[in-house]
Amino acid sequence: MTCREVVELMTDYLEGALSAEYRAKFEDHIAGCDGCRAYLSQLRTTRMVVGKLADEPIPANIEAELMKAFQDWSLAGQV
Repeated sequence: MTCREVVELMTDYLEGALSAEYRAKFEDHIAGCDGCRAYLSQLRTTRMVVGKLADEPIPANIEAELMKAFQDWSLAGQV
């Protein structure tokens, strides 16, 4: 498994959503890769800190702008 593949699977790994096969491959890679281990540690810390933030409602106009931007970005990726 490459570092890029591991990075793409990190969220699923932290959420316990990987199959046993992918979890084993992920953990084998992490055991021998200092960079991916450091990134996983940073991601765990980020999730912990973000989880402590209070929920704040997004103003409707900002939400509409964000949705439009994501839709435009998504459509641009399909071209």
